[in-house]
Amino acid sequence: MTLLRMKDLRDLPDDDLRRKIAEAENDLLRERGIAAMGGAPPSPGRLRALRTNVARALTVLSERSHAAATSASGGRRR
Repeated sequence: MTLLRMKDLRDLPDDDLRRKIAEAENDLLRERGIAAMGGAPPSPGRLRALRTNVARALTVLSERSHAAATSASGGRRR
């Protein structure tokens, strides 16, 4: 899995973004399981890439929910 770019993530609709998060978290869980059993992961850099992808996707979702909340409150900040 390659690193997903923020531009690409921002272009995705919410359902596809949530699907990407679920896939990355599933892959991350599998890789962590292999490492926990004492096996060497096939690609050690993949763990970092998966964590980064999850964080980026969650950031985009958070930005969207924050923007929606801000626009719903009339643009006022507290």
